[in-house]
Amino acid sequence: MDIGLQQSAYNRSQARQSRSLTEKKNHTGRVEAVAEAIFTLCAFFAVFAVGAITLYMIANGVPAVYRLGVREIFFSSVWKPAAAAPSFGILYVILASVVGTTLAVLLGVPVALLTAVFLAEVAPRPLAAVVRPAVELLAGIPSVVYGLLGMMVLNPLMYRLERWLFRDAQTHQFTGGANLLSAVIVLAVMILPTVISVSETALRAVPDQLRASSMALGASRIQTIFQVVLPAARPGIVTAVVLGVGRAVGEAMAVNLVSGGAVNVPLPFSSVRFLTTAIVSEMGYAEGLHRQVLFTIGLVLFGFIMLVNIFLHRLLRGEEG
Repeated sequence: MDIGLQQSAYNRSQARQSRSLTEKKNHTGRVEAVAEAIFTLCAFFAVFAVGAITLYMIANGVPAVYRLGVREIFFSSVWKPAAAAPSFGILYVILASVVGTTLAVLLGVPVALLTAVFLAEVAPRPLAAVVRPAVELLAGIPSVVYGLLGMMVLNPLMYRLERWLFRDAQTHQFTGGANLLSAVIVLAVMILPTVISVSETALRAVPDQLRASSMALGASRIQTIFQVVLPAARPGIVTAVVLGVGRAVGEAMAVNLVSGGAVNVPLPFSSVRFLTTAIVSEMGYAEGLHRQVLFTIGLVLFGFIMLVNIFLHRLLRGEEG
């Protein structure tokens, strides 16, 4: 009798445990289904945002091209939107952005990469603990502050240099220091924290076994860094460079304060206008065809950034392959 009661109690206990496990599995399954739905929704929202922005830029940027023609917009250098016979050539604006961004990357990336190597491979911990927060602080400074510092400190220095270099020139148009070179220096400083942080992360992700193997084969520390660690971290470094390019291409406020804002051939001591500054400077009062052309400039800028991202994607796929 007691054995039967014990067996019955045991069976009821097992049944309760089984029901509890089933309920837990069902609950976990529902939670996972809800989480998967949320993740999918977020992913589709990101895709939708990119698609919506692309369609909006095309819809607002293409009409000006149809009205004026590709040659008038992209291959003309005359920008006079408010003239009696308006002209909307953005060739020099495009060239200024390309040249300024390229020079800023050529100037800033080597400094940023060597700084990342210093922080990841060379610097003692106490010194790295001082330098790293300074780099992070650079990333947190608003772009308008960079522009103000450039306008108040860098532009006067560039003007002194300009006056000394062109002291005997009869045709040079002085810019007061607000020129392409000032914009390049400001952009080079602004991309430093992005490139440094991402590059340092990529360098620290390189396995220590590679360093140990290189040292065991007789390589010096510097040889190991430049011949083993840097090639191994190349995909992450490429990502850092492209992110820096994106920061330089999309910057508007700081460049607007130090570049002068005139549409000229992008020479070092010429006042220039970038794609971003053209939009910022004139969108507030533009209307009609003038406003449509500004959207065309935005479309060019958007396409440039998309090409940079596609290049990064293909380059990383090639590295993995």
